[in-house]
Amino acid sequence: MEYGISTKCLYGNGEGVATDKSGAISFPIYQTATFAHKGIGESTGYDYSRLQNPTREQLEMVVASLENGVDALAFSSGMAAITALMELFQPGDHIITDCDLYGGSIRLFDNISKKNGILISSVDCSRGDIAEFEKLIGENTKAIYIETPTNPMMNVIDIGKLAEIAKKNHLLLIVDNTFLSPYFQNPLKLGADIVVHSGTKYLGGHNDTIAGFLVTESAEISEKLRFIIKTVGSGLAPFDSWLILRGIKTLGIRMERGEENARKLVGWLCREKKVTKVYYPGIQSHPGHEVCKKQAKGFGSMVTFEVETTELAHRILKEVKLIRFAESLGGVETLITYPITQTHADVPKEVLAANGVTGRILRLSVGIEDPEDLIRELERIFYV
Repeated sequence: MEYGISTKCLYGNGEGVATDKSGAISFPIYQTATFAHKGIGESTGYDYSRLQNPTREQLEMVVASLENGVDALAFSSGMAAITALMELFQPGDHIITDCDLYGGSIRLFDNISKKNGILISSVDCSRGDIAEFEKLIGENTKAIYIETPTNPMMNVIDIGKLAEIAKKNHLLLIVDNTFLSPYFQNPLKLGADIVVHSGTKYLGGHNDTIAGFLVTESAEISEKLRFIIKTVGSGLAPFDSWLILRGIKTLGIRMERGEENARKLVGWLCREKKVTKVYYPGIQSHPGHEVCKKQAKGFGSMVTFEVETTELAHRILKEVKLIRFAESLGGVETLITYPITQTHADVPKEVLAANGVTGRILRLSVGIEDPEDLIRELERIFYV
């Protein structure tokens, strides 16, 4: 039986990991490093928690079902997941990325991946022109890596069309799906080969733990990634796995309420004279609106906006009380982030400028509060 996505958030595909017969509704935390065996060749199926643990295995089953993959691997952070992903490649391999990515990904590619001999090229997809990717493909190109919507400028990339380019050229298509989560968007169904998640964000949903995921529908890729996670030892710990499992149960409810709140906040921002631009795919004037509507079930609750002066941006960050000035996103609390000094502080200035990330840009992760309270908060600051 194929469950709906909200049911999958609770049970995955319905085939829970074999555990004790207690009938516990909350999946147990197997807080153990190692597992005992009755004798040679009589394994319980578990040997050592670096390799696998029942709590992490249950979480991975749920996430794989949400993304319609054959396997999901849970890592100690989103960056740990991307770092392990890069171990699929050899020195001299070439990867094409979008230029507007999370600052931590850019830092990894520029300072670690390039040091290890992997060649990285970037493409400006702010206008949705994916043909630019094809121009950079060479004999040593192995993969295309994107986010959609992008962080922080909310650019939208057509996953299906990019998948056609990737498949035609025998490349892997890797999509970071953190901003929309599996509830709103499923890149594997659109032709991607690997999906990346920062589980810290919407999957966990409560700003209380850090995690990352890689999901694939390829048994061959799964086998390679399983060898990597076993070897480098970056698997998610049992207690953190349980926290993410607990968070996922309310994913659908949180995503729906967050988007509802974001739409109301975006409506207010679009009418506000001190806001010079709003970046949100749910606005019909957004260049990626139609593509996002085609490939996703919702527009999410991430909103980037530009104010008229840097001084106003600084005042907003200083004066918010209900909205919290903090890094991260995807939790039940509304957070406001200043990309130029936080998430993208290590990105070269010329790249920030080319992407439009200035001192006037602010990023909101809209939570589940009463939206009127969020609007009143900003009104108070704008007209102090």
